[in-house]
Amino acid sequence: MLGHRELTIEDYIDIAKRRFWLIAGCAGGLMAIAVLVSFIIPAQYRSQTLILIEQQKVPEDYVKPVVEQDLSERLASMKEQILSRSRIEPIIKRFNLFASSRYTMDDRVTLTQKEIAIKPIPSGQSGGMPGFYVTFTAHDAHLAQQVCGEITTLFVGENQNALEESAEGTTAFLKQQLDDSKRNLDEQDAKLAAFQEKYFGKLPDQQQSNSNTLTALTTQLDSANQALSTQQQNVTFLQAMVAQQTHDLEATPVDTPATVAVDERKTELKSLQQQKQALVAQYTPDYPDVVAISRKIDDLQAQIARSSADATPVPAAKRVPDTPQLQNLKAQLRAAQQAAADSRAEQARVENEVRTYEGRIESSPAVEEEYKQITRDHETALDFYNSLLKKMNESSMATALQERQQGEQFRVMDAPNLPDEPFFPNRLMFAAGGLAAGLFIGLLATGLLEYRDTTVRTERDIWAFTKLSTLAVISHIDELPKMEKKHSRWNPFSRNDKSLESTIG
Repeated sequence: MLGHRELTIEDYIDIAKRRFWLIAGCAGGLMAIAVLVSFIIPAQYRSQTLILIEQQKVPEDYVKPVVEQDLSERLASMKEQILSRSRIEPIIKRFNLFASSRYTMDDRVTLTQKEIAIKPIPSGQSGGMPGFYVTFTAHDAHLAQQVCGEITTLFVGENQNALEESAEGTTAFLKQQLDDSKRNLDEQDAKLAAFQEKYFGKLPDQQQSNSNTLTALTTQLDSANQALSTQQQNVTFLQAMVAQQTHDLEATPVDTPATVAVDERKTELKSLQQQKQALVAQYTPDYPDVVAISRKIDDLQAQIARSSADATPVPAAKRVPDTPQLQNLKAQLRAAQQAAADSRAEQARVENEVRTYEGRIESSPAVEEEYKQITRDHETALDFYNSLLKKMNESSMATALQERQQGEQFRVMDAPNLPDEPFFPNRLMFAAGGLAAGLFIGLLATGLLEYRDTTVRTERDIWAFTKLSTLAVISHIDELPKMEKKHSRWNPFSRNDKSLESTIG
C-alpha cells in the first residue's frame, strides 16, 4: 500500500507492528556481525606524550636568541628530518616493526611514518606554540610506548643539537667576518693616518684653527711693521745726532777752560733739545714743561754764543777724542740698528707664516673633498666592524646560554603512556554502527515490501484502488480458508498478482 496512497500515523504504526521482526532482525544481526568483526580486527594501541616548549630563562633584552625562525616552521623541519628513512630505519630494526615477508623495508618505513603523528597545541592570546603531542600507534601497547619514547627522544635531541649547531655556526661565521672587517678597518686606519700626515695643517677640521691663526698672524705682522717703522725713525734720529756731535767735535778747538765750559754747555744743550723733542711729541707747545725747557734752551744757547766768542781757535790736529756723550750716542745707534734688523727678521718670519697659512686655507677645498672620501670609507668600515662585534658578542652569549641549558628547551611533561585499552577498534562504536546500519537496512526492506504489497486492509485502501465508497465492512473470520500466496522462490520481494476481486471474496 506504500506506493498507492498517503499514509497516516496509524498506517505507520500498523507497518511497524507487521514488520517489527524484520527490522529487529536486521538491526540485531548487523550489530552482532559488527561486534564479531571488532573482535576479529587486530587491536591498535596508541601511546602519547606531551612536549612543552620552554623559552630561554634569560630575558631577550639581555641575550637575544640566535634562532629567530618561527617555531612551527622549525617543528615542521624537524619532523621531516626525524621521519626520514635514516632516522626511522634504525627504530624499525630495533623493535622489528611491521615484520612480514610481504613488506619491503620501504613499505615498513612508509607504514611506520603513517603511524607517527605530531599535533601542535593551539596557541593562546600571547601567541607562539606552547607545545605539541607525539603519538605512535602499534598492535602492542608496550611496543607503542617504547617507540613513542624513541620518537620523543629524537625530537628533544634534534632541537638541542639544532640550536647548538646554529649558535656555534653563527658564532664561527661572525668571527670570520669580524676578522675580515678588522683587516679592512686597519687598512682604512693606515690610509687615514697617511693622509693626515701628508696634509697636516690643511685638514678640514683644522680650517677654523688656520683662520684664527692667520688672523693672529696678521695682527702680529701689523705690530711688527709698526715696530720696524719706529726703529727706523729712531735710527735716523740717532744718526743725525751722531753726525751733528761729530761735526761739532771736529770744529771744537783745543780744550781750554773756556772751551771745556762751552763743550759742557753744548752737551747740556743737546740733552735739553732731546728732552724737548720727547715732550713736544706728547704735549702741545703751550704745555708748562715745554715752555720751561724752551726757556732753558734759549738761555743756554746765549751762554754758548758768548763763550764761543771769547774762545781762541786751535789747529785741527789738536782735536780731542770722542766725548763720552758721543760714544753713548754711537752705542745707542748701534743698538737701534740691531733692533731694526731684528724687527725686519721678525717681519719676514711673520710674512712667511702668513703666506703659509693662506696657502693652507686656499688648498682646503681640494683636500676636504679627498678627506671626505677617505673618512667616509673609514666610517663605513668602522660601523660595520662595530656592528659585527656587537652581533659576535650576542652570539657568544647565546652559545654559552645553550651550553648551560638556559636557552629554549623541549621539556617532556608527560612520559609516553602505556595504553590500557586499544585505540582501535572501539567495540562500542562498532556495535552502535552495526545497530544503525541494521536499522537502516530493516527500514529500507520494510519500505520495499510495503511498496510492492497490494493487499487491501482498510476502507482507505479500497478508496485508493476503486475510488468508490464502502457500503459495509466484514470482520475477520478465523474459520475461513486462507489463500495461498504465490511467491517467487528466488525473489522474496516479488509482488503478489492476486486480483482485487479474489482478495475481497
